[in-house]
This record gives sequence, structure tokens and C-alpha cells, in this order.
Amino acid sequence: MWRPVSGAVLAAGLLTTACGGGGGGSASPDAQGAGPRVSVENCDGEKATFDSPPGRIVTSNASALEMLLRLGAGPKVIGTGFPPGKGALPAELAGQAADVPVLGRTVIPKEKLLGSGADVYVQTFRPANGTSTGPRPEEFDAAGIKVVELLSTACAAEHPGPQKDLSAVMGDIERLGTLTGTSERADEIVAGMRAKVDAVGERVAAVPEAERPTYFVFDFDAGTRQPSAVCGGQVANAVITLAGARNVFRDCDGTFEKTGWEDVVAKNPDWIQLTVRNRGSAEADEKAFDEAERFLTTFPATRGLTAVKKERFLRIRSERMTTPSVANAETVERIARTLYPDEFQDVR
Repeated sequence: MWRPVSGAVLAAGLLTTACGGGGGGSASPDAQGAGPRVSVENCDGEKATFDSPPGRIVTSNASALEMLLRLGAGPKVIGTGFPPGKGALPAELAGQAADVPVLGRTVIPKEKLLGSGADVYVQTFRPANGTSTGPRPEEFDAAGIKVVELLSTACAAEHPGPQKDLSAVMGDIERLGTLTGTSERADEIVAGMRAKVDAVGERVAAVPEAERPTYFVFDFDAGTRQPSAVCGGQVANAVITLAGARNVFRDCDGTFEKTGWEDVVAKNPDWIQLTVRNRGSAEADEKAFDEAERFLTTFPATRGLTAVKKERFLRIRSERMTTPSVANAETVERIARTLYPDEFQDVR
């Protein structure tokens, strides 16, 4: 029995679109000429408007924090929840991230968030099934905090059809650039991502859709009793598709859904991605990957799968796949090079 779990992210922007992709906001001179007026559209169509780019930002998790650091807006971030683990960020960003106050090791407590003094709260995911102990809209209003959602994940459950490209992720980066007055840097980041993805697309373009290998993401940390399926609405589906593979659960609604091992066996994927969350060191990550692989090779229901028998495993941390990030484009290339080695012989 499928049970959808909704995801959530930001829609802010430079152009004018809703959750279908593209912009979602605008920047224009304010009436007094004091600076650009910023308008950001969220998933529900409501806009968060600022007289000038906000200077005090709190992020809900490491994904939004990383985007802001890459944009050069790190000094504006005054707090975060779900901070990045050790080794999760490139060295040039890790030091900056360490300077950001941690308001919550997981979800930021309501009192801390409302008392943070933030102008804006950048929210990556909405609470599952609408349940939340976080601030209500009127409480955010009373505290003077406006909420901005990431489009690629906050709107994902409402997206009409599967995510097949990274336009929503790139849109998030552009919107955060608009929000923080760093649009030029955002354009550079997006251009780099697009170039990487386009290069992969050119190399795998000749493979017909029906002949592309099937692919299953095994989220080891989600549990082994009842596996979690990555559905078409998830960012990971876009990564898999762009890499020239077919996500075996691309047709399920929303972002993640619980399934049964019998469904995985019936789909018999050509490749299996072992996915674990950052453990804080390469050694700890590898140990977790080893445990995930050992489970699949010894569990009666999965040890006969094509991918298991042929040892077709990829080891990729979930942060690089299931949350919006510059790393999404890098992961597209990594998967494609594994699945199509002959097409990348000239690439080191």
C-alpha cells in the first residue's frame, strides 16, 4: 500500500511563475529608490515581499545553507537547523558553515526560530502530511519573519508529473540569488550545472528510452523491513533520468512512498544505488555502504536480483541526490559514467 510522504522547498524568484517551474518572484526599485524591492512567490501562490534584500536569514537545513554559501551570502545567515555533517561540504564551504549558529540539530524549536531576529526563514521541506509543531503563519507574522520555500522540494508533491530535469533546482538557486542580491553569482552557478548536465545528455542521447537501464535507489537509512521508493516528484528522479537511466518507481505519486520488497523484485532493476546519509567520515560512510550491500546480497528476497548477482551497485550519499544542490549535476555525471563507461573513455 503506497503512502505518500510530501516534500517541500522554496519558490522565490526573478521571473513570474508558480510551482510548475521557472521564476516565482521579482526584483524592482522601491518607491523611495533605497534599493531593489524583492518579491518571492511560494508554492501556494502567496508572495513574500521585501523592500530590499533581507540581511538576516535562517535556513531550515543544510541544503538551503549550502546554496546561500555558494552564492556568497553566508554572512547573512544567522542560524540553521539540520546543520551539515562533517565532510558533507567542500572544504572551501565547510569553514563558513561552521561559523553559522546551529539553532537546532534537527528541526529548529519554535521558540528559537521565532526569537532568532530573522527577516526570512528559508524552508526546504514542508512537514509531512501537514503535521507540524513549528510556527503558524500568524506567529511568523508577529515575529516579523517571512517564509520562503524552495520550489524543487517544497512544491514537489504538488508538481504535475515527474521531475525530469534540474530546472526547479536551478530555479531555486536563481531565486535565492534574487533574494540576497547575488544574481550574478547565481547565474554563474546555474551555467556550470547546465553545462555539466548538457554534456552528459549529448553522450547518452543515442540510447533509446526503452533500452536505458532500470535503476532502484535503496535508501538503507529508511529501513530494510519496508523499503522506501523514490517517486517521480523527487529531485532524485531528475538526476536518474538525466543520467540516462529509468527510475523503477518513477510512476508513483509524490516524492517518497513506502513499498514492499515484492515490488522491487518484480521490477528487477539493472542497477541499484546504495544510499546512506553522511556519517561524518569517509570510513563511517563506507561501513554503512558495506552494510547496505551485505543486506541485499544475503536477504532472500533480493539476493537473486539482476543488479545484486552482477554486483551493479553505486554508492552515493543521499544528500547528493534527494535534496536540491549543485551536487545534483555532479551526481548526474557520476551515474552516467558508471552506466555508460564506453561513452566517457575520453573523460578523466
